[in-house]
Amino acid sequence: MFRYIPFAIIIAMFFVSCKSEMDQEKPVVNQQISFLKTSGMQLVDDKNNTVILKGTNLGNWLVPEGYMFKMDQVNSPRKIDEFLYELIGPDSLKSFWNGFLNNYITHEDIKYLKRIGCNHLRIPFHYKLFTDEPYMGNRNIGFAYFDKLIEWCKAEEMYVLFDMHCAPGGQTGDNIDDSYGYPYLFKSRSSQDLMTDIWVRIAQKYAEEPIVVGYDIVNEPIAHYFEEELEELNHELFLLYSRIIREIRLVDKKHTIFLNGSVWSGNFDVFEEIVDDNVVYEFHKYWFDVNQESIQTYVDFRNKHQVPVYIGETGENSDVWVMEFRKLLDENEIGWCFWPYKKMNNTSGIMNFNEPETYHLISQYAKSDRSTYKAVRENLPDKVLAQKALNEFLEQSLYQNCYPNKGYVQALGFD
Repeated sequence: MFRYIPFAIIIAMFFVSCKSEMDQEKPVVNQQISFLKTSGMQLVDDKNNTVILKGTNLGNWLVPEGYMFKMDQVNSPRKIDEFLYELIGPDSLKSFWNGFLNNYITHEDIKYLKRIGCNHLRIPFHYKLFTDEPYMGNRNIGFAYFDKLIEWCKAEEMYVLFDMHCAPGGQTGDNIDDSYGYPYLFKSRSSQDLMTDIWVRIAQKYAEEPIVVGYDIVNEPIAHYFEEELEELNHELFLLYSRIIREIRLVDKKHTIFLNGSVWSGNFDVFEEIVDDNVVYEFHKYWFDVNQESIQTYVDFRNKHQVPVYIGETGENSDVWVMEFRKLLDENEIGWCFWPYKKMNNTSGIMNFNEPETYHLISQYAKSDRSTYKAVRENLPDKVLAQKALNEFLEQSLYQNCYPNKGYVQALGFD
């Protein structure tokens, strides 16, 4: 039966409905997000609640890796850039890099990671993002992408850990940090000065930003190839850590510092002494038998010095292995960050996307002889088909065209 409703009530209902819809559209930011700091063997928030970090690395986004592009032989950022230049030329290359930076990780990816249960993201980056050196088709664009990511993560209430994956001069002497066969960082004053300056600039900009969980000073310093020099390199790394911490603390006394062990982050002998009271000690570990012994060295270090430890990279293994190791870390109350979030044609990670139909031409060219200009000319694939594959790569890598590896996600204890 029709009932009369006063006009004033209709108007009030309209505004309530509009307000409800607007509230649903706005991202809800948790006002309780606070700076994290170390307290004994744990990280705690401003109410002294323990926070165990659980998340993933946004690998390949700001530091391209050859194996993620299915071209293992072209395995460092500068080699990838040169390779793609050969394939498609300078203008198309710049367009590709801009598309890659804007497609590979978007707000939709961050929403998804929050939804499944991540509470933080580790962000590998190249030092060149903060210089005028050409990098991924641009110059000095680091803060633009950091700011964008921080905005997304604030909306989704997820912490961000910045990881200098590629340091000036190179910290490993291998491909992962774009170096030249030797860890020249530890022999080059100018490289150390530049690295320190970049970290100070980052710390100045984000000193009052609580969504940033901390600064991961350098990824996996010193490779195992340099065992004969390890004692000397370890000491130089310790001195560099001490210097960077001192200079960061002049502009930022709040944020937690994350320090990697040497020898791919596994060797804690580098820590000659505890130099700051807000430091997390980080190890990485891949491809081993899961048991307590596999992490006991780091547990012992934690217990002896009463400091937190954290595994910044692990994974790239079967769902069963990932589940067993994640449970072991949880039992030992060790924060973790599995590698990687997203990779093409890959089930050993959280997110997957399909390989373009003609992409095999790119992978084949990467395996071919490129040692002379003659060889390059003879082995180059059809440019139209190569461009098509790269365009489709950009399209496929968008969140809406990706699909999760459900078994891997569940192995991490995520929903």
